[in-house]
Amino acid sequence: MSIRTRFAPSPTGYLHIGGARTALFSWLYARKHGGRFVLRIEDTDLERSTAESVNAILEGMTWLGLEYDEGPFYQTERFERYNEIIERLLSEGHAYRCSCSRERLDELREAQMARKEKPRYDGHCRHRQVSAQEPHVIRFKNPLEGQIVIDDLIRGRVTVQNAELDDLIIRRSDGAPTYNLTVVVDDLDMQISHVIRGDDHLNNTPRQANILKALEAPVPIYAHLPMILAEDGAKLSKRVHGESVSVIQYREEGYLPEALLNYLVRLGWSHGDQEIFSLDEMVQLFDLSEVNNSASSINISKLLWLNQQYLKSCDPNYIAYQLGYHLGKLDIDPSKGPDIVAVVEAQRERAQTLKELADICQFFYRDLDGYDEKVASKQLKSAAAEPLRRIRDKLTVLEPWEQDAIHTVIHSTAEELDLKMGKVGMPLRVAVTGGAPSPSLDLTVYLIGRESCLRRIDMALDYIRQRSAQ
Repeated sequence: MSIRTRFAPSPTGYLHIGGARTALFSWLYARKHGGRFVLRIEDTDLERSTAESVNAILEGMTWLGLEYDEGPFYQTERFERYNEIIERLLSEGHAYRCSCSRERLDELREAQMARKEKPRYDGHCRHRQVSAQEPHVIRFKNPLEGQIVIDDLIRGRVTVQNAELDDLIIRRSDGAPTYNLTVVVDDLDMQISHVIRGDDHLNNTPRQANILKALEAPVPIYAHLPMILAEDGAKLSKRVHGESVSVIQYREEGYLPEALLNYLVRLGWSHGDQEIFSLDEMVQLFDLSEVNNSASSINISKLLWLNQQYLKSCDPNYIAYQLGYHLGKLDIDPSKGPDIVAVVEAQRERAQTLKELADICQFFYRDLDGYDEKVASKQLKSAAAEPLRRIRDKLTVLEPWEQDAIHTVIHSTAEELDLKMGKVGMPLRVAVTGGAPSPSLDLTVYLIGRESCLRRIDMALDYIRQRSAQ
């Protein structure tokens, strides 16, 4: 069998974290088996679908690196094909026109609920001849007897009696085809072999399988993924849990795409005790049969830990490339300052996210606006003025500007003044960094550069003079 999977989001919002996991699992399954991964945009909800949402989905997929082999295909461009299938179902006796009014359907529903029955259409128009000229919908004529069996790769065997299913609408009165019809036609035409999707679609699966059988078409193999819950165990909600359900928000918060993918693959799947997986390892090891059939909860602490591991271990050139976006958000041009790769190597172990890394790297590219008063009052005292002046004089003429030479300047100054290193190093560190987390002092001074360091030492000396004059 040629393996073909698909990711089919509706463009009614951002690419959410649950959708990203579905896309990942579908992508991994196709890659592992040498298959094809298809992207389909299910945009038939014309009132809610937007171009902005389509762009957000495509942007999220690109950022995650989940490249699709075919698509994106848009359902709104396939209405002619859907109507062709609907007409075929009508002509072959697998569908019929229904003119039941909204009032009749509401009364039917109320009566069924009063009898504590499951609300369902009663087949009133199933054997009536409804004119195509009067307002109507098209319903699929679901089998009345027998059962439909779905051997789900995650949930196991699911059996549903056809008598429990009603005749669902496949085309609305305005002529628009419904989800359960379009998805069947798309999966058929795109030769999808495996449908991997959220278990909120499980109730639709028997209905879709019956439509495929009516078309004498093969039924795909299904795998329904359990939902992802928030940390508090509730259903993920933008209203309750903010933007943290959006994939792009994870980028804004400073997560690496590799870390998020690694985190997502572990939401419901495991391989022994292994926590960190390269993309190649994911492809090699991933198996749908090992996916847990119970819901998983978001754990931000675990995601932060994973992200930090990737920050520490990834190629610093790559981290620098990703960091550039977050420095730009701070109005910092990293080309105007020290080599960003060298800064990454110096600072990356001090941060859990790229956003945090950008924040603690600001001082390399931007002169200080002021000092933390608590830190400055402790380190920039009158006694610090002389060592700062001496270091400034030496740095002014230092050649070449190298880390080892700067190290010598700092230590020789401490020796000349018979001071412990803390009395020299700490005032200098506060002077050039403002007290921000930073690497070794000689490396910090080297990366900041001569001119910037001299300006900052002058600023510190002015601060000491002003405090002394008060």
